[in-house]
Amino acid sequence: MEQPNISYIQSMSGGDKNFEKKLLDIIKLEFPTEIQAYYNSMRIKNFNDASEIVHKIKHKISILGLEENYRDAKAFEHGLRKGDVALQSNFETTLMIITDFLKNFK
Repeated sequence: MEQPNISYIQSMSGGDKNFEKKLLDIIKLEFPTEIQAYYNSMRIKNFNDASEIVHKIKHKISILGLEENYRDAKAFEHGLRKGDVALQSNFETTLMIITDFLKNFK
């Protein structure tokens, strides 16, 4: 299973550690709010709203180097628009992995 990393962020930063920190701080700030909104939408079966939130989250998945998980999130996003929740478990596992990574990243 893929693990989050900051390789893409480092490649974008050109070695600017301040830029890297700012981008990670933004992700750390936004991610918990987006996750909560996702779970709230799923709880009430508002799959359209959930797909919009997955759309936002999938870009963070990509930025954190999770290419396979990004493809799965994209498929989940499109499935949600049709009421298909088949990839829900995979997506939520990715959310947990990223949450742990961000919590432990200094």
